[in-house]
Amino acid sequence: MNCACSGGFATQAIHAGYEAGDHGDAAVPPIYLSAAFDLRDTARGDALSAGEQDGFAYSRVGNPTVAVLEARICALEHGRSAVAFGSGMGAVAAALLTAAEGGGRIIAPTSLYGASIDALRDYFPGFGIDADFVDDINDLRAVEALIGPDTRAIFAESVANPSTQVTDVAGLAEVAHRHGVAVIVDNTVPTPYLFRPLEHGADVVVHSTTKGLCGHGNALGGIVVDGGTFDWGTARFPQFSAPDLAISDERCGAWRSFSGRYGHDAFAARVRAKALHNLGAVQGAMDAYLQLMGIETLAVRVREQVRSATAIAQWLRRQPQVTRLQYTGLLAGEDKENTAALDLRLAQERADGHATQESLVRRYFPHGVGGLLSFTLAGGRDQVRALIDATQLFTYIPNIGDTRSLIVDPARITHREVPGSFHGSAGVGDDVVRLSIGLEDTRDLLDDLEHAFARAYGATMAA
Repeated sequence: MNCACSGGFATQAIHAGYEAGDHGDAAVPPIYLSAAFDLRDTARGDALSAGEQDGFAYSRVGNPTVAVLEARICALEHGRSAVAFGSGMGAVAAALLTAAEGGGRIIAPTSLYGASIDALRDYFPGFGIDADFVDDINDLRAVEALIGPDTRAIFAESVANPSTQVTDVAGLAEVAHRHGVAVIVDNTVPTPYLFRPLEHGADVVVHSTTKGLCGHGNALGGIVVDGGTFDWGTARFPQFSAPDLAISDERCGAWRSFSGRYGHDAFAARVRAKALHNLGAVQGAMDAYLQLMGIETLAVRVREQVRSATAIAQWLRRQPQVTRLQYTGLLAGEDKENTAALDLRLAQERADGHATQESLVRRYFPHGVGGLLSFTLAGGRDQVRALIDATQLFTYIPNIGDTRSLIVDPARITHREVPGSFHGSAGVGDDVVRLSIGLEDTRDLLDDLEHAFARAYGATMAA
């Protein structure tokens, strides 16, 4: 896969992964609504099926529109190769199953998205894959203590949903790689515009492209981006070094393994040939097209959402009914430290076992952590219900990253599968409200919140 594209982020968001001359000179990537493609002749058909020639045979494993989406997101994340899926959980499941298949273990924080917790805690164990949970993923000593001979990967979110806690990706990578373990990061909340985990030591990045990358709430999708730097051919990952019929030629006695045949592309190759091909969580061409159109405005959208979210977080912080605000973007501060000073501070904090949120935000998120924030309301569930029902501009939807501003009670909706013992570290509870800030005028959003607070509490809000 060619993920390269010259120019800055906004330029790549519009042009990466697409050559008009390869698509009838269409200025905009066409939508290839074809289940299958003409193999032309038997020799080419055999080569395509064996993966020995580039091209498209069947849309379950490859489609021209989807391929543009894969290349574009791969370029934005500075990855080596990528595989798109029909949903974010399709991508998460594929990445984790590919890393841990055959009986591996995954280390993960209790602050993950609800469906990810459910998969790791209750679903994957039925397939022989188990998780070791840690309350604080940035407690590097606690994480390292969990690494055992069966540990395959550490999985975390770059910015947690809904707490917005930032993960020390570089610190985790240093610990994991010391033991030959991979680091897989869900980068959905900040998008690659604000943070690129691969640049800080992560090996694989996953996204729910449904969220900020698409940005318009009109298409489902997910993606796995492989950095191409991790060695999957070690004894810790036997599935990559074992001969596999899917990429071999039994008739000729030519047996190949994924690590032997694909080298640095082994992970993405196995994700496509096994997880996508066999589980079928396929990205559709129309959904891929809608996401490509959304990505073109990603930089502009995220900048505005961060600006508006910061103003709203500052307003919420002044409300007496808000007992806790969760928005780490406020930790960035007005004064800017140079990179060397921040790296020195982080090194010292890691030596002490734990990087602070302030240091991580200042070093890795100088342009913000995204448009997601949450807060705890005095009075509990009744006030949460009253506040949500009183909003008029915020839409009650379990999504994030939309152009529309959204509101939800995560403990009852998006994180319903999270056990009560995980709620504290996950930043959820019956008294928590989550906001995803869209592109409406900030003043209008504040007016809506003021009205909703007044309805919920029957009091005048703080200015």
